[in-house]
Parts: sequence; C-alpha cells; structure tokens
Amino acid sequence: MNIKSILRKYTSVSLMMRIFIGLIIGVILGLVAPRLTGVGILGRIFVSALKGIAPVLVAVLVISSIAKAGRGLGRRFTSLIFIYLLSTFIAAVCAVVGSFLSPVTLPLGEAYEGTQVASGAGSLGDVFTNMLTGMVGNPIGAIVNANYIAILFWSIILGIALRTTASKATVQVVHDLSDVVSRVVKWVIQFAPFGIMGLVFTTVSESGLAVFTTYGHLLLLLVGCMLANTLIFNPLISFFMLKKNPYPLLFTCLKESGLQAFFTRSSAANIPINMALCKKLGLDEDFYSVSIPLGATINMDGAAVTITVFSLAVAHTLGVEVSFASALFLGVIATLGACGASGVAGGSLLLIPMACSFFGIGNDVAMQAVAIGFIIGVVQDSVETALNSSGDAFFTATAEHYDRRKNLK
Repeated sequence: MNIKSILRKYTSVSLMMRIFIGLIIGVILGLVAPRLTGVGILGRIFVSALKGIAPVLVAVLVISSIAKAGRGLGRRFTSLIFIYLLSTFIAAVCAVVGSFLSPVTLPLGEAYEGTQVASGAGSLGDVFTNMLTGMVGNPIGAIVNANYIAILFWSIILGIALRTTASKATVQVVHDLSDVVSRVVKWVIQFAPFGIMGLVFTTVSESGLAVFTTYGHLLLLLVGCMLANTLIFNPLISFFMLKKNPYPLLFTCLKESGLQAFFTRSSAANIPINMALCKKLGLDEDFYSVSIPLGATINMDGAAVTITVFSLAVAHTLGVEVSFASALFLGVIATLGACGASGVAGGSLLLIPMACSFFGIGNDVAMQAVAIGFIIGVVQDSVETALNSSGDAFFTATAEHYDRRKNLK
C-alpha cells in the first residue's frame, strides 16, 4: 500500500471523528503510560505549526481581501465590532453577578511565592499605549512575533494601497498567494488528530484531576460564567439580531472551532481553523479574512470573565468592600483591558493586577492571584480560549447573516 492510498483512507474519515479518536488515545496513554513523553511532542509540533503559519495566513488574506473587497463590508464590520464589545461586556457583568452570588476566597500568601510569573500590566492607559505603539511596529517583525494588532493595521494599509494603485494582475498575484497559504493550512489541519492526542496526553499525564479538587470553587465559578456566556448570552445576542434559532450555528462553531481551541489553548493557532470553518459555512472570504483575526484581538469574553472573577476574589479574600456599582465599573475596565492587551504574553491573567489596582490592592498581592491562575490554567485557559475562538466564528456568521437579512428588506 503506497502513501497516497494511506492518505486517501485517512482523509476519508471525517476530521471530527479522527480528532475524537486521537483524544481518547491521548487520555488512555496519559493515564497508562505518563512517561511516554514522545507523544506530547506531537502536540507541541502541531500548535507550533499553526502558530507559525497563522500570522502569514492573516497577512496575505487581509491584504488580498481589502485589495479586492466589494462595497458593504463597512456596515458589516460596524455590526461585528458592536457585537464583539457587547458580548465581552456582558461576560464581565455575568462574572460580577456570579462573584457576588458565590464569592471565592483565594489561598493567598501560601506556597505560591516560588511560582515564576511575568510582571503584570500597568494602568489602563499603559495597556492602550502599548497597544497603539505595538500597532505601528515593524510589519515584518509583527509577522515574526505574531503581533496581530500590527498585522491587521499594516495589512489593511497595504490592501488599500494595492486597491488604489496596483494593476489587476498584481492584485491577482496576491490573491493566488493567499490561496497557496490557505492550502498549506489545510494540510496542517489534517494532522490535528495527532496534535490533539499529544496535547491531551500532556495535560492528563502532568496535571491529572488534582487541579479540580484544590481549586474547585474558583474553577466552578470561572467555567460556570464562561459557559453561561457561551450557551445563553451569546445565543441571545444572535437571536435578537437574526430572529431565528441560533443554536445549530452555535453548536457547529463549538464542535469545529471550540473543541480544537480548548486543547490548543491558543487563539492564534485557532485562526486558520476558524477561517476554514467560515469557508465551510459559506461566508464571504473578504469579510471573514479580516473579522476572524479582528475577533482574536478584541472578542475576549473569556478574558473579561477571568479578570473580573480573579479581581473580585482577591478583594473578597482581603475583606475589601466592593459595591455592586464599583464591580460593574470593574466590568468596563475588564472589557477595555481585555481588548487592548489581548496580544500580551500570558493573556488575561497578567491584567489582574491592573484591575486589582482599581480597589487599591497592591501588585505583590495581585501577582499571587496571577500565580494561582497559572496553576489552574490547564482548565481556565482552555475553556477561555474555546469561548473566545468559537465566538469569533459564531459572531462573524451572525454579522454576515444580519447584513443579508437587512439587504432583503
């Protein structure tokens, strides 16, 4: 049997079925043979491959889409940005309500001083200053470092320049290049079952189930708020816009985007997967090639939940009185901070000190909460990424269907 026939049989099985099989094998190997470290390497290779190709894919797709975009995209983006920000704020409010109904106490000052974490973000002004200066950074460096704010900015500028000055032949060359990169991404995604197997093996063999017992209350609050946003509030936003049942679309996005994002724990790595999902849903490539990386930057529901829950938990642990109005304002800070600093290494956890400073809580104490966040990150970050990334595709489809619905009137 030659390689072509093997690949043909391999791809004849649905990708989701292959991923499910890889997931089960990863769990079994993680429990039975946790020292079989070679399996875990497959997960790191898969995530590294997606992270490596994603910045190039975003750059060429955005440039190509802007260069040949038709009219009407501006209206869609207005609706989409509104949805992204509204959803993120609702997630923060959900976290506020959950924290007041079921306040969490953190074991601060215990054995977390030795945990190595990066320094947190400064004030909200610092966050946006970093975002704006990073946006106009070197475009080649942006691709190398996966700085999606800068990639979007320069790709839009280059796309506009191509649209106004370049010949049709030049625009076609850029479009062909985007097709080539998209084909490479499809090849990488075909190996997702092996990557998921390696990622699940690493998680099970290293963490097991202990993380659920030590930080059960905190995890229940975090995951509960994220699930409420995913299964209740996001579908409500879509329903009010489209006036039809949003759950078939939601479950498709969760199955084909959220599941893989849960295991890769990287919004950047999931950008190509979301692109492929949008194409499968029949959406406009000119629209989703920009909306998906934009969502990976500003659609941060899970991050807003994490920042809000941890900040209020620290305040509750220290006995700081927090009014409901102050907590709601914290939700606004969490929303803006999550959007503005989405490219910071360490994600939402490093914004906890910024939010804690709103209650007068010092950086030393807040960073202990960040350390706890890294400990439970195997669960918290997985659910957060699944919520954020599946929401990018879900709301992209919602915005496009809303635009089509308006045009039919």
